[in-house]
Amino acid sequence: MNEAETRAELIDPQLKASGWGVVAGTKVQREYPITAGRIQAGGIRGSSLMADYVLVYHGRKLAVIEAKRSDLEVGEGVAQAKNYAEKLQLATTFATNGREIYQICMTSGAEGLIDAFPSPDELWQKTFAVPNRWEERFNRVPFEEIGGTKTVRYYQELAANKALEAIALGKQRILLTLATGTGKTFIAFQIVWKLFQSRWNLNRDGKRRPRVLFLADRNILANQAFNAFSPFCRCAGPYQAR
Repeated sequence: MNEAETRAELIDPQLKASGWGVVAGTKVQREYPITAGRIQAGGIRGSSLMADYVLVYHGRKLAVIEAKRSDLEVGEGVAQAKNYAEKLQLATTFATNGREIYQICMTSGAEGLIDAFPSPDELWQKTFAVPNRWEERFNRVPFEEIGGTKTVRYYQELAANKALEAIALGKQRILLTLATGTGKTFIAFQIVWKLFQSRWNLNRDGKRRPRVLFLADRNILANQAFNAFSPFCRCAGPYQAR
């Protein structure tokens, strides 16, 4: 079997048997693009970094799977699986050739063969051992892609999730530092979007939507923020940039 046949005939049925794509709230993202590829001389991009599978539950990415064709050893995909998990900052990753499944825990370093993919609930409990009701509410709000015109990049998703995790834990001061051109305003919008839609506020009663003050030190940045936050027009009425 080639890799495509291995996925369709062996790996996909195993994922389905464990509840992925079947249990409500689960999603199996196939050929998930992690990076678009390094920009090389002449403006040409190098090879993109793409994961064969990403397992999503309750709006959070929980694991990545590197698939190899069935006639290769399962260990052939371990290095790639670890690399993808490091990029996406996931606690669990898998390599499989359809005949065997090799699981790696990125936090403890434990790894080895397993009989079947863990169920969505098993993987969720492994990733989020301590429940947090606000983090769960944030996760239920999908990232806003503005009518499909703007996809959230992997590092933007990580930055927003890290900030929201800190908010869910009651942290009072949070600082995100990113390079120019990485979409800091878009990340800020995603954080505010999830806070607004989940009705988080300083009282943490879940009843009132929050009020947000966004400060910028230049008019061009204020205008940029005004455009980035435009989806609020359709859910919160008119808003103003000062």
